[in-house]
Amino acid sequence: MNKELRSSLLLLITAMIWGLAFVAQRVGMDYLGAFTYNGLRFGLGSLSLLPVIKFFAKPSEDDKEKNIQENNAYLIKYGVIAGSILFIAASLQQVGIVYTTAAKAGFITTLYIVLVPILGLFLKQKTSINVWVGAIVATLGLYFLSINENFTIAYGDLLQLIGAFFWAMHIIAIGFFTKRVNSLKLSSLQFGTCSLLSLICALIFEDIQLEGIISAAAPILYGGLMSVGIAYTLQVVAQKHAKASHAAIAMSMESVFAAIGGILILGEKLPARGILGCLLMLAGMMLSQADNFNLKALNKISQESTR
Repeated sequence: MNKELRSSLLLLITAMIWGLAFVAQRVGMDYLGAFTYNGLRFGLGSLSLLPVIKFFAKPSEDDKEKNIQENNAYLIKYGVIAGSILFIAASLQQVGIVYTTAAKAGFITTLYIVLVPILGLFLKQKTSINVWVGAIVATLGLYFLSINENFTIAYGDLLQLIGAFFWAMHIIAIGFFTKRVNSLKLSSLQFGTCSLLSLICALIFEDIQLEGIISAAAPILYGGLMSVGIAYTLQVVAQKHAKASHAAIAMSMESVFAAIGGILILGEKLPARGILGCLLMLAGMMLSQADNFNLKALNKISQESTR
């Protein structure tokens, strides 16, 4: 198995872990408030990265080439900013998932793949025609998935859609910050910031019960250790040898696994209209990445995966 194929498979596993995390989030809300759940899982996620940071403590050659700064002031500043954006995105997602299905939450959230290049226009970044076509197709899919016959959108779906904009902003911010500070340390700090802000809100707005925390232990552990610690580590390892286009395709599968998990584990059902919407959204996400596709490389991976 060559490095590219192995990286693609690792990214696919990462997408599966993240997709099934929507199921864990849905189950966790049966026992805890949104802020309590996020506070605990992101706190656990932040701590779970500490051994990884220790293991990768030595700066890589790539870090040296990018002149990564080990300045704690920059690290704290960027971590707090990224963590604050993450807090808003994660809170909208967690509250919204109470009023929608894991499948819908997964697909709407993954719209960030289309939104990132569009928001990049404000940073004077070029956006190709493929992105605009992909955005139109994805929007049409969103219509079939979430807009009913009265042209209204469900409350939970609306929160997920607003959250998708903040996920896109978070990705843009992380892309800027990781060029200046160590990415693993930044991630641990931003997760810690998100956890702290979530727990503060939980103390103000929610009734935290030890019994609820114990009952939600499995979803918390999955959300903290699997979704953050393990999946993030797999992503870091895999993207060393994966092309950006392959990574984008693999990450878009997160929404598919969220739908599969919702159907198999939670017994959720999507009408034909919703399934059409999901397919159109997935197609739109793929189209938005068309400029980066390396057809020859994709054919090679396809051939090797069928052996």
